Amino acid sequence: MKITLLVTLIFGVLFMTALSAAEKTLTPQQQRMTLCNQQAKAQNLGGDARKSYMSDCLKSTKTEPGQKSLTPQQQRMRECNAQATQQSLKGDDRSKFMSACLKKAA
Repeated sequence: MKITLLVTLIFGVLFMTALSAAEKTLTPQQQRMTLCNQQAKAQNLGGDARKSYMSDCLKSTKTEPGQKSLTPQQQRMRECNAQATQQSLKGDDRSKFMSACLKKAA
């Protein structure tokens, strides 16, 4: 009985640890890496061209020429705003949606 309880407790702790690890948000650098990687894939870059592009992209403070870099919060705001527009939300419905959407990111 004690062994069963102990084993159950250990698996519970391991499960909770795995869940908390999965819920971690990406750091701004990790988000930048993901964005640069997606852009390199979209351009079908490979080999040295990809390495050069990734290096420049990660060093760059701008995502594209003439476009300023957005903070993670600004990016999330842009995504939530686009979703609200796509759903044609207006007034209080839009405010509630935006509030809930932005809280998911935190």
